[in-house]
Amino acid sequence: MPQIQPKKILPLLMINMFIVMLGVGLVTPILPALITDFGASGQTIGFLVAAYGITQFVLSPITGKLSDQYGRKLLIVAGVAVFALAKIIFAIGSELWMLYGSRLLEGVAAALLVPPMMATEERAKGNGLLGAAMSLGFVIGPGLGGLLAGYGLRVPLYAAAGAAVLAVIISAIGLPEPLTKDDMIAARAKGAPELSILRPYAESLKSDYAALYMIVFVMTFGLANFESVFGLYVTNRFQFTPQAISVILTAGAVIGVGMQALLVARVIKTFGEQRVIQASLLFTSFAFAVLLLVRSFWTIFLVTSCIFFAMSLLRPALNTRISKMAGNEQGAAAGMNNAYVSLGNILGPSLAGLLFDVNVVWPFLAGCFILLVTFLMTLRLK
Repeated sequence: MPQIQPKKILPLLMINMFIVMLGVGLVTPILPALITDFGASGQTIGFLVAAYGITQFVLSPITGKLSDQYGRKLLIVAGVAVFALAKIIFAIGSELWMLYGSRLLEGVAAALLVPPMMATEERAKGNGLLGAAMSLGFVIGPGLGGLLAGYGLRVPLYAAAGAAVLAVIISAIGLPEPLTKDDMIAARAKGAPELSILRPYAESLKSDYAALYMIVFVMTFGLANFESVFGLYVTNRFQFTPQAISVILTAGAVIGVGMQALLVARVIKTFGEQRVIQASLLFTSFAFAVLLLVRSFWTIFLVTSCIFFAMSLLRPALNTRISKMAGNEQGAAAGMNNAYVSLGNILGPSLAGLLFDVNVVWPFLAGCFILLVTFLMTLRLK
C-alpha cells in the first residue's frame, strides 16, 4: 500500500477536522443548561453522552476495513455528512428522544471518520498536527458557543450544523484519495468485512497490539467519567455559567494546540511512545484527585489545563504506537482503535451519570482509579 504524502493531504484533512471539532466545541458550553431545560438528571445526561458510542462501537470494526477496500475519502465525506445531519437534528430537537437520535448518528459519523495512512517517519508529526487542528477547533468552538448562547440557547447548535455542512463541501471537493485502485482491489480480495459484532473484537484480542487496545479502552473509560460530567459538576457545585465553562475549555484546548503543533513529535521522538503514555496517565490520575480538592475558579482552571496538557501528549502517543504496528492494515487498525474508544465512551459516561446522582465527586474518584490501573497496565508493555 503506498504511503501518502503528508504535504498534499494533511492541510486539507486538518481543515476538515478543525471544522468538525469547531461544531463539537460550539455545543459544549450550553449542554448543561440545555439538558436542564429537559428536566434531565445526571444519569440521563450520562446516557445521552454515551449514546453515540453505541453506534460507533458496532460500526467501527466494519468501517475500518471498508476504508481499506473503498477508500478513505468516501468514508470521510460520508462521516462528515452524517455529522452535519446529527447536528441539525440536535438543533431542532424538541423531545429528549430526538437528542438521543442525534447522538446515535454522531456515533455513525465517528465510525466513518477513519484517518488516512502516513509514512512511518511522519506518523508522530502528522498525528500531532492533526490533533492540533482538532484542538484549535475546540479552542474557538466553546468561546464562540458561549458568545452565541447570548443570542439564544440553541443558536450555537445551528452554527455547529452550518460548520459541519461547510466541512462536507471542503471534503468532497478538496480532499484527495490516498489509496490507489489497486490498493482497494487488493483489500477487497481479502473478503467483505465481518458483520458479526463480537468476532472482530475477539480477533483483535489475539493481535499483536491487543494490549494497546485494552489501554485505549480503559483510558477512554476513565477520561469519559471526567468529560461527561465536568460541566454538571462545576455548575451544580460552584454555579459556573456557560461562559465560565467556555473559558476553562478554551484555555485547555489552547494548551492542546500548542503542545500538539510544536512539541508532540519532539517529545515522542525523545522519550518514546511508552514513556510518554505512562507519564501522561500517571499525571492525569493525580490531577483528577487534585480537582476534587480545589474550589476557586482559577484553581479549577489550572488543574483542568494540566489535564488537557497531559491528554495532548497521551492520545497522539497511543495512536502512533498502534499505527507503527499496523503495517498495511492501517484502516482496520484505526477502526478497531475507534471501536475501543467507543466502548469506553459508552460505559464511562453511563457509569459517571449513575455515580454523579449518588455523589458529585464519585465520577472523578472513579476516573482517578481507572487511569491509575491503566498506568499499571502499561508497565507490562514491551
